Amino acid sequence: MPSTDAIGFLRPTHRRALLDLARRSIEHGSVHGLPLRIQPETLAPELAVKRATFVTLELHGKLRGCIGTLQAVRVLAEDVVHNAYAAAFRDPRFPPVSPSDVERLDIRLSLLTPAEPISFTSEEDLLRQMTVGEDGLILEEGFRRGTFLPTVWASLPDPKTFLQHLKLKAGLPEDYWSDSIKVYRYRTETIDKHSV
Repeated sequence: MPSTDAIGFLRPTHRRALLDLARRSIEHGSVHGLPLRIQPETLAPELAVKRATFVTLELHGKLRGCIGTLQAVRVLAEDVVHNAYAAAFRDPRFPPVSPSDVERLDIRLSLLTPAEPISFTSEEDLLRQMTVGEDGLILEEGFRRGTFLPTVWASLPDPKTFLQHLKLKAGLPEDYWSDSIKVYRYRTETIDKHSV
């Protein structure tokens, strides 16, 4: 079996299963107020490996919720059901999804590779190393942290602008810089209705 740290290791049946689990968890949450419970021992081996994920929800083409984990703390299927529920009902930017909207949600899953630190000597050096359209980035400064998934490049295609907005997300001024900033990169495998 391919490395579970690699992009594209899941077969179409597993991709469909994860999307189904995400939707079922949201449906379950709308009725019971809790994420769907799954039994890890019943999962296919590919869905029972520890993996960090993000779940993004859209309604009528607009963001409706996005929650995830940056480190692999749960098995893949379990992380998806927890993050799907949280994206629908716990994203502080939005009210909880209404029962009437559950079926209309578009669900996108992002499966993260382990984050790797980027070594750089200046902001300009960091900008040169960023791979447009492919890198997800985590920026840390002290207790402040922010991340952008690779899909954010679609709306912020310029590396400098991407980094400025990432700083703002981390609670820093867009022109902030210090020698103690840490940046990590990861890639994602995206699963949505178009990829299964």
